[in-house]
Amino acid sequence: MAEIALQRAARRTRPLALLLAAFVIGPVACGDAPSRDAARRPDPATLAALDQALAGPQRSAENRARDQYRHPKETLEYFGLRSDMTVLEVWPGGGAYWTEILAPVLRDHGHYIAAGLDPNASPVSGSIKAFAGKIAADPARYDRVQVTALQFPSALSPVPANSVDLVVTFRNLHNWLAKDGAAPAMLSAMYTALKPGGILGLEDHRANPTAPVDPAAKLGYVNEQYAIDLVKRAGFEYLGSSEINANPKDTKDYEQGVWTLPPTYRLGEKDRPRYTEIGESDRFTLLFRKPRPAG
Repeated sequence: MAEIALQRAARRTRPLALLLAAFVIGPVACGDAPSRDAARRPDPATLAALDQALAGPQRSAENRARDQYRHPKETLEYFGLRSDMTVLEVWPGGGAYWTEILAPVLRDHGHYIAAGLDPNASPVSGSIKAFAGKIAADPARYDRVQVTALQFPSALSPVPANSVDLVVTFRNLHNWLAKDGAAPAMLSAMYTALKPGGILGLEDHRANPTAPVDPAAKLGYVNEQYAIDLVKRAGFEYLGSSEINANPKDTKDYEQGVWTLPPTYRLGEKDRPRYTEIGESDRFTLLFRKPRPAG
């Protein structure tokens, strides 16, 4: 997987600070710098389950069409997914892109927990209803999915402390940055949920690194170093980043922000072919770990 990711990154126009050493999820030696584009390859059973899930009939045509931008197999490999893990996905959304993949992979030997918006909040989000309908419509695949809530300022204890092997969240950090206090609270809840040594995989739209940092991410883009520092302040160790989801075509200078691009197309038909050609956003893909107790 490291070689594949490095080959993909080498084709990007954005300069990369790639390190040559391969990264293995485990204790980081004193003085070692976090590495980019390197990860532990999942076991053969997990890889086979991933392939089966990606090709499965449970996946919507809309979600399949997004694979070219979202690189699901490579991303989950980078996060070190195993089919026997307890995995918490934070804010899967109504389209449940990752649920369609993670739930089948984890169904027999692991445990998938989907932590969405608080259904007791008012008004109830349409994504909550859409997600609930999707789960109910296919019990053969989704009967073991645990649905819970994780939302600031309520519903911040979705699972028992120290019970999760892997937390993943995709394109959500910018939403939390837009609300004062939400990002630290959400990250703290994820930290609490993870077992010591557990992994956090986080992806979001990457801001222009030379632009002034916008702590509220009003255009949907997040400064990568700002994100890393924020997660580290929540107690996590930074392990590395990957260019799996990079897109050098994304100029990040749209009046309507990242929502100008697919799949949102906030401008409707205006310049739609241009934005279709760009594709989905340029994104960072970050890896963190909850430290193990000393000694």
